[in-house]
Amino acid sequence: MEILKSYRYRLEPTEEQKVLLNKHFGSTRFIYNHFLNEKNNQYKETKKSDNYNKQAEKLTCLKNEERTLWLNEVNSQCLQQSLKNLETAFKNFFKKTSKYPKFKSKKSKNSFRVPQFIKVIDGRIFVPKFKEGIKLIEHRPFKGTIKQCTFSKDCRNKYFVSILVETFNEPLKPTNKFVGIDLGIKDFVITSDGKKYSNNRYTKKYEEKLKVAQKHLSRKIKGSHQYEKQRLKVAKIHEKISNSRKDNLHKVSTELIKSYDVICLEDLNIKKMLKNHKLSKHIADCGWGAFINILQYKAEWNNKNIIKIDRFFPSSKTCSLCGWIKEDLELNDREWFCKSCGCFHDRDLNAAKNILNEGLKIISVGTTEHTDGVVVCLYDRLLSMKSEAHESLARG
Repeated sequence: MEILKSYRYRLEPTEEQKVLLNKHFGSTRFIYNHFLNEKNNQYKETKKSDNYNKQAEKLTCLKNEERTLWLNEVNSQCLQQSLKNLETAFKNFFKKTSKYPKFKSKKSKNSFRVPQFIKVIDGRIFVPKFKEGIKLIEHRPFKGTIKQCTFSKDCRNKYFVSILVETFNEPLKPTNKFVGIDLGIKDFVITSDGKKYSNNRYTKKYEEKLKVAQKHLSRKIKGSHQYEKQRLKVAKIHEKISNSRKDNLHKVSTELIKSYDVICLEDLNIKKMLKNHKLSKHIADCGWGAFINILQYKAEWNNKNIIKIDRFFPSSKTCSLCGWIKEDLELNDREWFCKSCGCFHDRDLNAAKNILNEGLKIISVGTTEHTDGVVVCLYDRLLSMKSEAHESLARG
């Protein structure tokens, strides 16, 4: 299977290269904001705006103007890519998959994309305008054809490059197993097999340290040397939290993909759940949305299947053995008895079993209503295993 895969590396540029990288960041940001402003003004006046081709022609004229001759110091293709990003942003807006494009700020993420003429030789990456090559920390090798790369700078003034390659991926061997998972706060992931992955609560772990650092930052004068020094300390803590969370998400998702061929989970409305101010901090700390995205692309790479069940399905309230529904179940109730069959349930484990049951029903009737359009390629094999799964659930 041919896939597109991205590899991210830390860069160690010289001082001269840092200046040139910053010029690229600033120039691409200027082009994006300039033509976004032009589009806004055109729409206000004529209810129409220029497309990418017309703006690309204007970009050539803009580079020849005396006041903007400094645009010629950077790679011309990077400026064109900035226009393509603007065009994509408007397409996503009209598709209602994102909000209206905003102006880019110097304080936000700085990045630019190089589409061609990229080489990595002896621990250095060579792109136009960087003839000597930029040193990178190649902590892992990559295989495949380089399609493009994106340079970026984070809030700690660290430089990175993400190299997109087209490579051949060998899928994992099938395990003939399937599982239902319930995402929670007390435990991060609970499987229908009874396995629990702990929620490490990284924000809570570092919040006291972060509180002290932010308090010191609030006492500094903005723009001063001490303010910048303290800002980097705050950014370092945020980076630690983010990296720790990502590391855990990748480890858990990889283990699940290696262990099961079909993974059933709920189609959660995370955006609406974050409006609960009592739980929003803990929900955001879990990273459910990022986890589901990671799980989906790893499943696609390895011919595994993700089955999403209806978000309104009462997985926690339903008895996984007899189907009786406990209507008065509250969030604080972590364990409960079924009044119909007398079975004792762990709330999260019971939910995972019900999610698996519902996923098997979706597969058995051959529908993809709640699978987010995923084709269930293991249909025949799962039908033969369905009875065995129900017997294992009955045994608990």
